[in-house]
Amino acid sequence: MSDPTEAAPDAATEAAPPAYRLDDQVGFVLRQVNQRHTTIFAERMIEGLTPTQWAAMAKLAEKGPLSQNLLGRHTAMDAATIKGVVDRLAARGVVSGEPDPGDARRLVIGLTEDGRRLAESAAPVATAITEETLAHLTAQERKTLLRLLMKML
Repeated sequence: MSDPTEAAPDAATEAAPPAYRLDDQVGFVLRQVNQRHTTIFAERMIEGLTPTQWAAMAKLAEKGPLSQNLLGRHTAMDAATIKGVVDRLAARGVVSGEPDPGDARRLVIGLTEDGRRLAESAAPVATAITEETLAHLTAQERKTLLRLLMKML
């Protein structure tokens, strides 16, 4: 039985939806999905590679040697971030930097032989991480999601 001293809820208040629902916001949902993907990545990726380190290595495996600046642009990292990533990868011996023959001020980054081997070993793991992240979606939904996300860039 309800407490007679409690005021009855106002019907207008009950019926009115909230002006802003966090759960309906794209940024909030994207952050949750990214957190889930990052957790899967951290649990599955080999050799302790971080997402930014893997992005740099994967892009170098795909494109070949690139200037540090261009590598940053291709991996959506600012100059300070890509420098730190490259420095950590170089310390591991998986990338090396050489002065650009056309412009000595520019550093060209490439995978070392160890880096190529690591990239080859990590690629199927990265594919499996993507598969796990997208496991709840059909093949068509995956294509649609990627197409829509690319449209937002």
